[in-house]
Amino acid sequence: MKGLVVKNTGSWYVVRTDDGALTSCKIKGNLRLKGFRCTNPVAVGDMVGIEPRPDGTAWITSIEPRRNYIIRRSSNLSKEFQIIASNLDQAVLVVTLSNPSTNTTFIDRFLATAMAYSVPALLVINKVDLLTASDDRALLDAVAHLYRTIGYPVIITSAATGEGMDALRLSLRDKTSLFSGNSGVGKSSLINLLVPDAHLRVGDVSQVHHTGMHTTTFSEMLALPGGGTLIDTPGVKGFGTIDFERGEVAHYFPEIFQASARCRFGNCTHTHEPGCAVVDAVAQGFISQSRYASYLSIIEDDPNDKYRKPY
Repeated sequence: MKGLVVKNTGSWYVVRTDDGALTSCKIKGNLRLKGFRCTNPVAVGDMVGIEPRPDGTAWITSIEPRRNYIIRRSSNLSKEFQIIASNLDQAVLVVTLSNPSTNTTFIDRFLATAMAYSVPALLVINKVDLLTASDDRALLDAVAHLYRTIGYPVIITSAATGEGMDALRLSLRDKTSLFSGNSGVGKSSLINLLVPDAHLRVGDVSQVHHTGMHTTTFSEMLALPGGGTLIDTPGVKGFGTIDFERGEVAHYFPEIFQASARCRFGNCTHTHEPGCAVVDAVAQGFISQSRYASYLSIIEDDPNDKYRKPY
């Protein structure tokens, strides 16, 4: 039997078979021993083979080849990475500019990873009802303009007022979309509006640390009323990249890659070389300082980089 993984609780997986039945599954032992470098060899969105057990549960015995997936460096030091979700039409990153404020390096690392693994990305700036001061609105305009100019679609939303929800629904229709973001950015509130019967628990933002507190503890695929599905995932604090070759990082920053065609040297790393068109573009304001800093932060992830700076 084959089916689609629609929920991952960490120890159990829920698989939906072709007849619509939901089966609780565990991974068969030999599947765990096949050299996986990740904390979760099976992810929500995977098509898997299952073997029924007498008690009504089943073993997951095989994983079908993935069309694409999103991964991040795992916080579990015994493994290398975590697969967030697979077989996606798009990855939706929900961010906020206040209460809490999403770090631009986090945004850029997520977008670069999505591009590296062939997943189109959509940026959603939520909680804009909190941006009442003129400086806050100017920041919102600047951030939206930056990413739209690069080529990323940006939707501005407020779960509190409903602003942007129609545009968000339209962007999700008939697609399988990953929903990701830091804890506290209002991801659960948005999903409760998109999927009224989801009834996700909504958490508060810490008034001490101004960061979100986790409310989603597992990954789950939810059906959208207008067609399509979204995969809700636990909030993450950081987004570590993995398996990026140093010379390829610029490929995942469209504006840097475009400028690099004018560099003096074909193997330019855009860090120290003379005649670097990327460094010149940053100095002239054609590439934003924040995006260039994000590029450098990924370069510095490479322990073999002699120009690596300590965090």
